[in-house]
Amino acid sequence: MDDDVRELYQEVILDHGKNPRNFRQLEDANCEAQGNNPLCGDRLTVYLKVDEDRLIRDAAFEGRGCAISMASASMMTQIVSGKTVSQVQYLFDKFHKLCTGEIEEFPQDEFAHDVDKLRVMSGVRQFPMRVKCATLSWHTMNAAVSGDSETSTE
Repeated sequence: MDDDVRELYQEVILDHGKNPRNFRQLEDANCEAQGNNPLCGDRLTVYLKVDEDRLIRDAAFEGRGCAISMASASMMTQIVSGKTVSQVQYLFDKFHKLCTGEIEEFPQDEFAHDVDKLRVMSGVRQFPMRVKCATLSWHTMNAAVSGDSETSTE
């Protein structure tokens, strides 16, 4: 990772970690799941309001965890709002592959803007133990839209 990307990675994690967006319980959520990363101790609840067309109208989270998991959850809630369930599952798949090093770049498609925001989190691939921190909220969101009430990174 070059110095510019590393600096941006640190800035984004610090910003979202200290000032998480959508850190609240979503009272009218109709999809909800709890996520656990036993290795790091991260625990999250993701709340989603999904309409009859499978469009995510609102997203929020609560929990505690390391700066990486809090930052990733904060970014995720901003990105998934206004997208369909299938679109966010696509984004999760690409994000996970980017974090694990399976792919180096996202395809330039309709989600390029969102992907650019997520790309900063790809720095976790240098620290395999942190991949689970970065992807916990996404696994939890995926569980919520699939009707599962819990998920774990183990």
